[in-house]
Amino acid sequence: MIGSCLPKQRHFRLHNHLQLSTARRYQDYQFYRSIMRSITLLAALATNALSIALPWQSAPDTTSGTQLPLVIWHGLGDDFEREGLAEVANLAEATNPGTYVHLIRLANDGSGDRSAAFFGNVTEQIALVCEQLATDPILSTAPAVNALGFSQGGQFLRGYIERCNTPPVHNLVTFGSQHNGISAFESCAYDNWFCKGAEQLLRSGRWTSFAQSRVVPAQYFRDPEDLDSYLEHSNFLADINNERAVKNETYKKNLAALNRFAMFMFEDDTVAVPKESALFSEVNATTGEVTALRERPIYKEDWVGLKQLDEQGKLDFNTAPGEHMDLSEKTLRKAFTQYFGPLEKSRPSPGLVVQPVF
Repeated sequence: MIGSCLPKQRHFRLHNHLQLSTARRYQDYQFYRSIMRSITLLAALATNALSIALPWQSAPDTTSGTQLPLVIWHGLGDDFEREGLAEVANLAEATNPGTYVHLIRLANDGSGDRSAAFFGNVTEQIALVCEQLATDPILSTAPAVNALGFSQGGQFLRGYIERCNTPPVHNLVTFGSQHNGISAFESCAYDNWFCKGAEQLLRSGRWTSFAQSRVVPAQYFRDPEDLDSYLEHSNFLADINNERAVKNETYKKNLAALNRFAMFMFEDDTVAVPKESALFSEVNATTGEVTALRERPIYKEDWVGLKQLDEQGKLDFNTAPGEHMDLSEKTLRKAFTQYFGPLEKSRPSPGLVVQPVF
């Protein structure tokens, strides 16, 4: 599930080899971020001193024009220090001035964070992120946050929402995420040793306790032809999708509380198999028949609140041109404008390609 990251006419190809088409460096972003953090923290302290700040639990004022912070969780093969993510963060701030961007990290350095995207226990990683966001001095004092998930980062952010959601997420946007899992493994680049190690473990023992507690992609592997093994052994996906007999009502309640959940599928995606998983669809590996979300039990019986969101007009099915994580500035800017603008502007608007119901 690894894609290349070469720029193409101001495209953001996230995963593995992030290279940038802009002259701005990551160090500039770090400096900018530290300044913005200081300014925002001082403002928050002053507001608290005047006793006019609301706790995060309070309902946001949807007419105030508040610019919410943005939390980003990268995909497999990336890390929080990659220059491409700094580019995305800069674009988010340029599109909606005043946006404070937090890049989720699972280690203190890029190498450790990249390794954690391949190897680790997703349940423990989400718990770590729950603590990370809840203790951030800016995020924890905001009325809510917006969330952007790239590839596997999308389903992990959904796990964050379902399991803790403090601070609460206002709008969730995912690009090429595997909400219904993956049913096949793609070959790795010859020089990507992290990937090769994970791939070998995936192919040789995906349902072993070791793989389900240590190999990240194994924890969202889902073969429709072998659901019994999946339901018995899956450490992560079967749980957050509420597919087992005993349902977690908190998961449903938290996800249904979103203002909007927007999913993007890449039209030419050959990395995430099946690509339709990005829209919660299921694909028959033999016939290729696609069962759309609205035709599946997870929706009809509303296991995680997706039906409730849809009936309220809060669930968006979108497509994006190109291969897996081949994101253009145009696509990102449209998404940022539509979903991450000031609160009174974070409403549906025309301009994005909407995926029809299969």
